[in-house]
Amino acid sequence: MPNWLARLTGGGAPERVSTPIPPEGKSAVLNALIGAGAQGGSVPRSYAGLARAGMMRNPVVFRCIRLIAEGLGAMPLVVEEGGQRFTEHRVLGLIERPNPRQTRQEFLETIGTNLMAAGDAYCEAVSTGGDLAGLYLLRPDRVSVTLDADGWPRAYRYTAGGRTRQIPAGGAGGGEPLLHLSLGHPLDDHHGLAPLAAAAAALEVHNAAQDWNRSLLANAARPSGALVYTAGSGNLTGDQFERLKTELEAGYQGALNAGRPLVLEGGLDWKALGLSPRDMDFIEAKNGAARDIALAFGVPPMVLGIPGDNTYANYAEANRALWRQTIIPLARRITGDLSRWLGGHLGGDWRLAPDTDRIEALSAERAQLWEQIGKADFLSDAEKRRMLGLGEGNSGQ
Repeated sequence: MPNWLARLTGGGAPERVSTPIPPEGKSAVLNALIGAGAQGGSVPRSYAGLARAGMMRNPVVFRCIRLIAEGLGAMPLVVEEGGQRFTEHRVLGLIERPNPRQTRQEFLETIGTNLMAAGDAYCEAVSTGGDLAGLYLLRPDRVSVTLDADGWPRAYRYTAGGRTRQIPAGGAGGGEPLLHLSLGHPLDDHHGLAPLAAAAAALEVHNAAQDWNRSLLANAARPSGALVYTAGSGNLTGDQFERLKTELEAGYQGALNAGRPLVLEGGLDWKALGLSPRDMDFIEAKNGAARDIALAFGVPPMVLGIPGDNTYANYAEANRALWRQTIIPLARRITGDLSRWLGGHLGGDWRLAPDTDRIEALSAERAQLWEQIGKADFLSDAEKRRMLGLGEGNSGQ
């Protein structure tokens, strides 16, 4: 990394995070950070680029995706069939152990992660002797769509281990070999729009702020200043400049040398620069970008511990909003698609659904609802059950 002296004197290409920022306030900070990203540090919009810059590098993105994925994995499921709700069913048994490598929780977590990071999730059904033997998830970036003459999916091509195989779209009797789950995309007919892609601009700002802060820490957490040569003609010779640069890099650069006194020779004068992290307001710029990232994923910033968000009165209320507004709607979308797809393989008139009665985060409001309906003496037991979403009965099969 070129040091501050090299940057001031033109000795080497400047780092992206070292773009000079004038102290005009928050807008200048954001413009500078965005400009720094545009100079070569922008986040690639490919799945791999977003995954590396987001989930593998950015803690806000990682936590947002993990919160949603872990919520999906922990979501209790029921099967509704014939007006009854079942907690034991052949479909639940299949989801409980979809393949030898994954449990139900891992299976649902992976679906959620793929949807958040790629906007798409692919699940392949494997049959043995005509019977459904397992469900396997395919990595989204390894799947491509082959279209027919009318622009509809004809097949999916999956590439892994140097081999490409083709999976037909559709199947005899409705038993489609591949389920494609996707989030809506306004400009793409066959792929979804990932929340991570929608948050890419905020992700660039947040990552740039992290890089800048790391650079400040490596240089004593402040702009170091400048050395001014005032003796003689006012210019160092080439040999003097190179020797001075080498000595500064060896003896004063890096976190271990922070605060070390500088020994100057005759004719050199130290001029400290007056900018500071507080003047440049990087903390607020970083927190603003973090709130935008959380907004794209549908995660209340309060749940992530991001300061400056007063939308909810307390953490418990914010956590309930996460479940009600983000995790449960996504779970209903996933279970609905799984019900339609697996129904073509297994037959029967049933529906897989999340069991919101057993979600711990919603237990308080659920208890309040049960109490209110239980006190309604003018309702019959059957009406109360329907209002609670329990159907006509609740048993196992």
